[in-house]
Amino acid sequence: MSAWKLWKQMFDAWEGATSEYLEKVLRSPAVLEPGAAWLTAMMKLKASSDQATAGLWGALGLPNRRDQERTLHLLQQLQSRMIDLEERLEDAERRAARHPSAPERPGGRGRAA
Repeated sequence: MSAWKLWKQMFDAWEGATSEYLEKVLRSPAVLEPGAAWLTAMMKLKASSDQATAGLWGALGLPNRRDQERTLHLLQQLQSRMIDLEERLEDAERRAARHPSAPERPGGRGRAA
């Protein structure tokens, strides 16, 4: 038997035993309950940190993350409307090019440009 096959068999045996043991340990209440308590505490700390940061930004007169997201949303809506208007304008220009006998604009200057 080659050294590689022997090493591979030993590794597979070690990996199988280790994964079985770790799965039992990580599913036990002795590990899960403190882990859940720690995660809950960290999430509360993050929430209070986010709130304090937003308050600081607001006190400095700067937009916080929520304000920036709201502004970005409005900008995206405006961009979408502008693209729609550009498409409608292009369609109107194509229709006007196909029918050159369009009515003249007031003032006698010919068709609208």
